[in-house]
Formats: sequence, C-alpha cells, structure tokens
Amino acid sequence: MIGVLVISHEPLGTALIRATRHVFGRLPAQLAALDVIPDEDPEAAYRAACELALRINDGSGLLVLTDCFGATPSRVAIRLAQPQRVQVLAGVNLPMLLKALGNRRMELSELVAAVSATGQHAICEMANPSKEAA
Repeated sequence: MIGVLVISHEPLGTALIRATRHVFGRLPAQLAALDVIPDEDPEAAYRAACELALRINDGSGLLVLTDCFGATPSRVAIRLAQPQRVQVLAGVNLPMLLKALGNRRMELSELVAAVSATGQHAICEMANPSKEAA
C-alpha cells in the first residue's frame, strides 16, 4: 500500500492528519506528517523527512504532499522524489489527502493523477459547485 507523507508549514500537516481520523474513525496506516517550524534548518527537516519516508513506505511507493510550491517544505519534499517510487504534489488540501488515502492500492502514477484532479476540483464557488467537488 502506498505511503502518504505530508510535509508542510507547522501545524498544517498534523491538522490534516487529525482530520483524517475524524473522517475514517481512526488514524490511517502508513501516514505521517512533518510540520516544518519557522527558521528550521532545512537539512534537519530533510533528515526527518527521510526517516518518516522510510518508516511509512513498505516498498509500494510514497506520495508526498506539500503545501506551497517553492517554500521550505516543498524544497524538502522534492528532494525525496524518485521516478516511479516517490512522487510529490504541491497544494495539499483535505480532499486531496482523503482521495490519496482511499485509493492507495492504485499504481503510484495513477494515484498522483487522481489526487491532483481531486485537489483542483475541490476548489469551487459554493454557489455553483462542480459535480466533481460534490
């Protein structure tokens, strides 16, 4: 089963993971968060990310979700990327994380496409939501 790692500005990753417990009734397996604190040494954050990645990846692959492209958490996340083994998506939101957790038996490339589409469709004007967002 594909592992999911959220690397984000503190406290977003932990908050998103706690929200999954609310939705699923338990904390899903092979899920972790790395909350990067202000002024954290990027090398220390990278080492922590590597440790978490090793812990939650059973060899099926790893999806890394990060918040803001270009910020320190995303720069840490992209260093974990490995073709066909570890893929990274920026712009994490709760619908993306839920989609990832509910579909971790897909091929990693298919999961990335599905999670990316879900994240995009989750952004909608509430007066006129898309069918995909509903």
